[in-house]
Amino acid sequence: MNRTEAYLAINLIPNIGPVRLRKLVDYFGTPEDALRAKASQIAAINGFDQKLADTIADWENQIDLLGELRKITDHQLTLLTQEDELYPDLLRQAPGAPFLLYVWGTLTKRDHNAIGVVGSRQATHYGLSTAKKLSFQIAYAGYTVISGLARGIDTAAHEAALAAKGRTIAVIGSGIGKLYPPENQALAERIAENGAVISEYPVDRLADKQTFPYRNRIVAGWSNGLLVVEAPGRSGSLITAQQAVETGRTVYAVPGPIDKPTSLGCNRLIQQGAKLVVDGNDILDDLMTLFPTAPQAPKTEQPPPPVTDLSLDEKILYDALGTDETHIDDLIAHSGLTPATVSATLMRLEMKRLLKPLPGRRYVRLI
Repeated sequence: MNRTEAYLAINLIPNIGPVRLRKLVDYFGTPEDALRAKASQIAAINGFDQKLADTIADWENQIDLLGELRKITDHQLTLLTQEDELYPDLLRQAPGAPFLLYVWGTLTKRDHNAIGVVGSRQATHYGLSTAKKLSFQIAYAGYTVISGLARGIDTAAHEAALAAKGRTIAVIGSGIGKLYPPENQALAERIAENGAVISEYPVDRLADKQTFPYRNRIVAGWSNGLLVVEAPGRSGSLITAQQAVETGRTVYAVPGPIDKPTSLGCNRLIQQGAKLVVDGNDILDDLMTLFPTAPQAPKTEQPPPPVTDLSLDEKILYDALGTDETHIDDLIAHSGLTPATVSATLMRLEMKRLLKPLPGRRYVRLI
């Protein structure tokens, strides 16, 4: 058994959790030594009762290590430990950082410079359009966009990063073989081609209420800064923001109307000291102190490029749009392009200020 397989074996032991997992390995020094320990030795660790100690000592009968390795191969996944060079430096330093990550896709050193983008699952049109704009700018500038693949703001952030031809990472609260939400399977496949889908859970682990807060600590710990786009007064995004503060990260927040419940969380964050953001450059300028060579996002006040300066897909969709509202389904039907291509191309046209998205997945040409 090599070191990575030893971490995998410990990670598969039921009812141990990331905090006790770290305590176990720290106590014995290596995962191999932890797996060789007797139950009496494990029970001596603070927080480990006899039942858990017996389970860990009997790990070979408690888990199916070979079966999990087969699933990893079948899903074309790789495993990343804190001892690997590509493990993000900031995450390694964060409290409760996972010893082991399942990776679907490819990580690069570039992904160490990343911005987390989170927000409401029940996002408004304002929240979605803002998340797209800011995430596009962040990815265009060369930073990796990290989010949680959830409905709403997370989905908008990933799609915008892909539309910018940038990198994006999805940290999920389930095993990669039981991806949640299932309707984002196609999006996850695109992310794996231009970044990675990450999980700390066994391949077939289902998502539950406990796994999502654990997932959030990875997003917060990995990121150089965390952007909250839209969040009600009680939101998982606010938990992520608190985790970011506890790990020394800067929290950025988008203001919203004071009479909208969906804006209460962000407005409170700003009131409590989060940095107000209205443009991607607000974040990029702030991070210049850390990364002085980082390229700037395209300035939104610059005039749009000539309408003739379009790719073939952009021209096809631009020509299909009129001054009246057009539904995305009609654009797909009239253009002959795939839904994924239409979605990404519309995002690029929006960033070029050639169209405006409207509620109900409708679009209108501006020029």
